[in-house]
Amino acid sequence: MPTCKDFLRELGEFLDDSLDGVTRRELEKHVNECPNCWVVLDTTKKTIQVYKGQEPKAIPAEIHTRLMDALRKKMAAKKCGG
Repeated sequence: MPTCKDFLRELGEFLDDSLDGVTRRELEKHVNECPNCWVVLDTTKKTIQVYKGQEPKAIPAEIHTRLMDALRKKMAAKKCGG
């Protein structure tokens, strides 16, 4: 039986419907029995629906640079085991 941590780790694939059948059924069973994960799933689905209806907006250059720097640092830390 998957845990909440397992569900959260697979949430993206669950929403994309890209999991194998066995894993998907196990996670669906977990969500149906776990009110916390049900809320996470429901809220995430609703958030995606809201953002699908929005027009894309450009990120200001300064924020884009800061974001990319933060991502590079995070990736470098992961490569070093940090």
